[in-house]
Amino acid sequence: MTADDTVTLFFSPNTRASCALTLIEELGAPYRLHVLNMKAGEQRQPSYLAINPMGKVPAILHRGELVTEQVAIFIHLADAFPEEGFAPALGASGRGPYLRWLVYYAACYEPALADRALKRDPGPASMSPYGDFDTMLDTVSRELASKPYLLGDRCTAADILWGNAFHWGVMFKLVPETPVIADYVRRITGRPAALKVAELDARLAAEHQAAVDAATPG
Repeated sequence: MTADDTVTLFFSPNTRASCALTLIEELGAPYRLHVLNMKAGEQRQPSYLAINPMGKVPAILHRGELVTEQVAIFIHLADAFPEEGFAPALGASGRGPYLRWLVYYAACYEPALADRALKRDPGPASMSPYGDFDTMLDTVSRELASKPYLLGDRCTAADILWGNAFHWGVMFKLVPETPVIADYVRRITGRPAALKVAELDARLAAEHQAAVDAATPG
């Protein structure tokens, strides 16, 4: 770590930023939260659009650099704080599969989930980034059928990402709660870091809703 290695995380509860905060907790990295009340539209204010013009969280400031996009944040943080072993080092065994599953999440799972939620067809196979939903999901499920984590017995940042993604996918009934997926979700969301972030999410979500209700006339 450098003298001041504090990560500033732009955060709102019950969003993808919760997953990023879970990783930060797993890594034991020093951090401060810049909390946005998305129920009040704070992510659309000019001050935050200067950070991320799309108005999305998470985003981080670390070592003087801005990083957006969930997978980029995961790669950056797991490499920046290697002490807890959440990423195979560059050139180490497992680095390739580790990167594969991180990028597969963004390139295949996210667009597939969005299409399913919006009841859209995936489009021609030659143009769809993920082919079809069932094949996309089966590709990940097969990796987890005989081992606890994507790289075997070792939990990595890729598992924190996927375990949380499956948790929300199952919750919204977009991902089938198969025994493999259910076991994996319990394994990841039952970790102390995930439980800590879930408590924070619940508290902040209630505070944000109360603030919006108080500001609403009538």
